[in-house]
Amino acid sequence: MAKKNALGRGLGALIDSEQDSQVVQPDLKRPAGVAEIAIDSIDSNPYQPRTIFDEETLDELASSIKEIGIIQPITLRKSENGRYQLISGERRLRASKIAGLEKIPAYLRLANDQNLLEMALVENIQREDLDAIEIAISYQRLIDECNLTQEVLSKRVGKKRATVANYLRLLKLPAEIQLGIKNREVSMGHARTLVNIEDPKDQLKVYNKIIDQELSVRKVEELVRKLGQEKKVLTGINPPKDYEELKDHLRSFFSANVQFKRNNKGSGQIVIPFNSDDDLERIIAIFDKLNT
Repeated sequence: MAKKNALGRGLGALIDSEQDSQVVQPDLKRPAGVAEIAIDSIDSNPYQPRTIFDEETLDELASSIKEIGIIQPITLRKSENGRYQLISGERRLRASKIAGLEKIPAYLRLANDQNLLEMALVENIQREDLDAIEIAISYQRLIDECNLTQEVLSKRVGKKRATVANYLRLLKLPAEIQLGIKNREVSMGHARTLVNIEDPKDQLKVYNKIIDQELSVRKVEELVRKLGQEKKVLTGINPPKDYEELKDHLRSFFSANVQFKRNNKGSGQIVIPFNSDDDLERIIAIFDKLNT
């Protein structure tokens, strides 16, 4: 069966099929193959996006490994000092240590630091149960550190561009809300609704109501709509529905909290805020692309 190309030139092009899984001696000149590597010669991946590992599931995986061994090899690169550095498979490596294994089967890859980062991030996004904030951070790191655009990133991870943009917008939420998302106190649906609130203070108020009253996503959407209507009444401005739809579209397109400043006569401004010089360059690059 042909491989799916959802990862673009990411892991789909870097990890070989089962037919290449015969055991061979470590040889970095070989693009494929599996070798048995001593666990104590493997160093952790400094680019590992996952920060929390559930001990119970690790113990369960360790028990499985004791019974049937490692089904899917981990992926390593050889370091200059003769040791190996983990690219992907952190859970399998940790569980193997718990199981008392001395060696572990591994794919060996040639990779520079950027390749290592990209492979690790894409591997984790695709194969691990990361929380929404960990995914968002991984997406942002792929953009910042691997110089990927949102369009290229979406192809790399096999997600729609709008989906990637929604995750990135979570990083603009207050830290307290991000922690709640990370701890799964609120769902991704709740989080997407909170992002549509402009004022961080209002975001926190609605967030606390979600926690205290255990509100459903639909209830939160209704609450946010009422909050928006109240804001319009207070400012004496009630822009047409098309304006709101356009604003939402621009926010998703630029991954920024785009604002409309409009007076009663209908004239105004479109404001695209940025958080840093790099963020400004990202927005300018979007405009440049539109002009090509």
